[in-house]
Amino acid sequence: MRRSISDKALLRKKKKKDDDSKNNRFLITINVFGSAGPIRFVVDEDDNAAGVIETALKLYAREGRLPVLGSDITCFVIYPANVGFDALKPSEAIGSRGVRNFVLCKNQSKPNMAEDRSQVLDGKGRGWRAWLQKSLSLKILSH
Repeated sequence: MRRSISDKALLRKKKKKDDDSKNNRFLITINVFGSAGPIRFVVDEDDNAAGVIETALKLYAREGRLPVLGSDITCFVIYPANVGFDALKPSEAIGSRGVRNFVLCKNQSKPNMAEDRSQVLDGKGRGWRAWLQKSLSLKILSH
């Protein structure tokens, strides 16, 4: 049996409504410090932040953007662009904060001051002496 055009349109509308209720997809914008412009792509509301970071890094690399970021997602965090928000946890849903603009930055781990001080203030001077000996030996070997 042939269906009329209006029946087909109603079926498409109903199917589209069912698809929308399953998942909410939206366009996000991710700015990367030092990059020429933002990255834009569509995500699912329930996608976790780690997956979004991975997708952003892949798109960034595919477009050949500079500076080169690498592909290790553990080195990056994603912040909502609105001031006052903390970084998203890797397992947190991208749609949980209700924002669509994000900033991708390298994860700044706090340096261990005790280790840095021990290298600089070492009584035997291993830190700078080792560096100096290594650099001098490379120059001697290269000639």
